[in-house]
Amino acid sequence: MKKVLLATSLVISSQIMAADVKYTSTPINIDGVSESAWDKAAWHDMPHLMDGTLPSNDADFKGRYRLLWDEKFLYLQADIVDDVLIDTHPDPTYKYWDDDALEIFIDSDASGGIHQFNHTALAYHIGLDNQAADYGPDKKAHLYTDHLVSNWKRNTTAPYNITWEVAIKLYPNDYQQGAKNTPLKLTEKQVIGFMLAYCDNDGSETREHFMGSHEVQPVNGDRNRGFIDADVFGKITLLPKK
Repeated sequence: MKKVLLATSLVISSQIMAADVKYTSTPINIDGVSESAWDKAAWHDMPHLMDGTLPSNDADFKGRYRLLWDEKFLYLQADIVDDVLIDTHPDPTYKYWDDDALEIFIDSDASGGIHQFNHTALAYHIGLDNQAADYGPDKKAHLYTDHLVSNWKRNTTAPYNITWEVAIKLYPNDYQQGAKNTPLKLTEKQVIGFMLAYCDNDGSETREHFMGSHEVQPVNGDRNRGFIDADVFGKITLLPKK
């Protein structure tokens, strides 16, 4: 998503959607191939327009996702329909929002607030090369690929959906750019701010569609608020181990 600081202090939250995330005792293999552990995780759709125009049909874009957790990672599996894959910017920190990208919004303590140029929340833009970019406190884009493991595969039969898997480490609000930071240990009943989106480019200079998991109420007509304000994220709760 394009990083543009809006000149307004008005904060309007999304229609908050809460979801429970089940525990997995077996770590997920991040290989773009589904495994039996995912069978207990519920699917959630990505139907909400956040920027651009709506896809013309389901072949243009359609997405859903599910989540699991263990002590080290929040696991994400996304099922993405996208008939054209675009990655025209070889520098993963330059205009990454205009290439096809999976965008994961994380607020480790669900405290909300403005995070565009700080790390109280993160907006991981994961490109087709599985590198993850976001802006830092210096107002420059940086790679945070070491925060996660990402892998995707396109199915070999029609409709050629993409299975995209990510294991995400969470960090506290006092994360420091360039320092040695220790990931959080995830725990039962932990509440996390979360939202998912997909940047879809079908061959234009800029993306045509930006679709997300949560409905964001517009500020001055703009729904592209996730990279600025963690108040528009939904919330997930890590369920007890069973």
